Order: sequence, then structure tokens, then C-alpha cells
Amino acid sequence: MTKSTQLKSVTEEQSTVQIPQEAFDWYDEYAHGDIDRRTFLRRLAGIAGAGVTLAAMSTALTPNYALAEQVSFNDDDITATYEKFSSPDGHGEGQGYFVTPKTVTGKLPVVLVIHENRGLNPYIKDVARRLAKAGFIAFAPDALYPLGGYPGNDDEGKVMQKSLDKEKIEQDFIAAANFLKTHPSSTGKLGAVGFCFGGYIVNMLAAKVPDVLDAGVPFYGTPASAELRKNIKAPLVIQLAELDKRVNAFWPEYEADLKKYGVDYEMFMYEKANHGFHNDSTARYVPTMAELAWKRSIDFFNAQLT
Repeated sequence: MTKSTQLKSVTEEQSTVQIPQEAFDWYDEYAHGDIDRRTFLRRLAGIAGAGVTLAAMSTALTPNYALAEQVSFNDDDITATYEKFSSPDGHGEGQGYFVTPKTVTGKLPVVLVIHENRGLNPYIKDVARRLAKAGFIAFAPDALYPLGGYPGNDDEGKVMQKSLDKEKIEQDFIAAANFLKTHPSSTGKLGAVGFCFGGYIVNMLAAKVPDVLDAGVPFYGTPASAELRKNIKAPLVIQLAELDKRVNAFWPEYEADLKKYGVDYEMFMYEKANHGFHNDSTARYVPTMAELAWKRSIDFFNAQLT
């Protein structure tokens, strides 16, 4: 079975499970630490019935990284390695997944890929490989590197990331951005794309290191603190999901500040999509919208970085 067939089959399997919207909302609360796993499963059990079982809902909402790989790690068109970088104001040293196209020689624009609140999982690595297939050098740091790296499952990764000092994590990503922008293979043009927590980090980079970031694409990420937004220089493509009440609550204020400070931005709201709609490993995935959002991201990076 090919990767594309696998991806289609997992999507079709997920789509047969009719998950009530409140289950997606509870999963979002669980994924962000607002409720524990026991509470999440207890709530799911309360709405399970003949139409959909607790096991079916839990399975559909839990990431299945084995089936949701779009670009293989040994794809003939890319080279994937790991590189370390210095982070004196963070945890001292960081490490990330470094992916380059094989078919292009010379210096290339670079894109920082920033994971969710659980470390460098397989989905984020796959996103980095997709960028390399599109002609960019991609670098995906792992915030959990100081603790030994992504542990192999999201639940443990979420606990590990929560245990780290947030300011030091931010400094690690600032250090990673500087490392990538000045890498010998870089043209000096830096983009960043991030998801959830990673979306926040993209917004933070735009506000804290405005001379480093040249283009940002935050997917369903909260904004940087209000006092920093006046610093933003980089153009932004902001990707939001209509059903993502938690993140969307920040948008009116953020948009007002972007307009106030003359930031070049475009926001896309994806109808009837949930937080995490780009992540192809769970039932939150919406293929048509994920593909459209990704095309917009690549087109934006091509326009701003090349």
C-alpha cells in the first residue's frame, strides 16, 4: 500500500466515526492540559451510545502517526539529518530535524517548523519533509531535547513540555531561528510555520525578533503579548479554524493591533473546522481545508522568501 493510499484509508476510517462536536472540544481541553485524561474519557463515556462507542471516539481522536505520513523519511528527493544549535539564553543547547532538498544546489530559503505542546512528533517531522519537497530547507527543533527528546507518545510529551520553563523554551526557538537564518546553506530569508503552541511561537518570533523573521504562518496559535505587537514587521498568513473557540477568542484584539501597527497580514478562517485540522493523524483532520491551507502557506513562502 502506498503512503497516499494509507493516508486516504485512515481518513476514510476516521470519517465513518460520527463524533459529536463536544468531543472535539473536550479533546482540545485535554490536549492543552485544561482537563486530565480521566475526565476526558469520562465525558466521552457520557455521550457514547449505539451510534458511536467510547473506544471508537477515543481511537479517532488519538493520533495515529504510523498511517499519516505523506513524505517518507527516506524519500529520494530529500536528505534528513539532525543538527544541534547553541542556546545560551535557553537550555544551553538545542537540537532539531534538518531537512534539505537533494535536487537543488546552492543556498536556499529556510523555514523553521514549530511543533505543538508535546515535542517533535512524527507529524511535525513530516511537515518539515513536505517543505523540503517544496524546495525549502526546513528545520524542526524539539523543545524536549533538554529532557532527552520526544518520548514517542504525545501524552508523555505534553507532560514533559509543561515541566519546562516557558521563557527558556521561547529562547530556544529564538536561538533556532537565528541558527537557521545564518546557516551556511541559507539565503538569509527565514520563514516560520507552527501549529497550536507552535503558532504562538511564530507570533512570538514576529514580535520579539522582528529583524530575524521574514514571513510567518501561525496555524491556530495565540498572539504574542499586547505590548510586543507593535514590533511586528514580517508579513503573516494566519490560519484559524471556525470551531476553535479558545484560540479565536483572541483574534479580534489581535487583528485590531495588526491593523493599528500596519502589519501586512491575511487571515483565513476555515469553515466548520476544528483546532488541529491540518494534523492528518486524527479525526480533526479536514483534507480539503488542510491542503488549501498548506497551498496558501507554500505560495506565501515562495512569494516572501524566494
